[in-house]
Amino acid sequence: MNAPILTTSFAYRTPPAKRRDQQSGEQQSMSIERIGSTERMSKIVKHNGTVYLCGQTAGDANWDIAEQTRQCLAKVEALLEEAGSSRDKILSTTIYIRDIKDFAAMNVVWDAWVADIPKPARACVEARMARPEILVELSVVAAQ
Repeated sequence: MNAPILTTSFAYRTPPAKRRDQQSGEQQSMSIERIGSTERMSKIVKHNGTVYLCGQTAGDANWDIAEQTRQCLAKVEALLEEAGSSRDKILSTTIYIRDIKDFAAMNVVWDAWVADIPKPARACVEARMARPEILVELSVVAAQ
């Protein structure tokens, strides 16, 4: 197994693996790029034209659910842009909320954000958060 290579932009690029194209039988390269990596995780992982974002929380956990959701969505947009994607290419979003009573307020913000784009697949679950002041976290998968 090849070890990831750290590049100067703090992106780990795993050497491409080889796979055979099912129709032509030719070998193709598959690469994985990790951007914004720390010892625990990567902010962005790109593989085969798909972008995976780590969970996004608000910058200020003192806000209510609506403002925390807006902040999360702004961070998602910025990361997608950094990855060469955009919000209209989101395939799937998983939303974690601390208390299901905040579901409607979060949906008001979400619905406005997706109003003018193709709607992604979505799941929303109530979850215990890493810190009690975090009310919402989003995990996104998008096409590049």
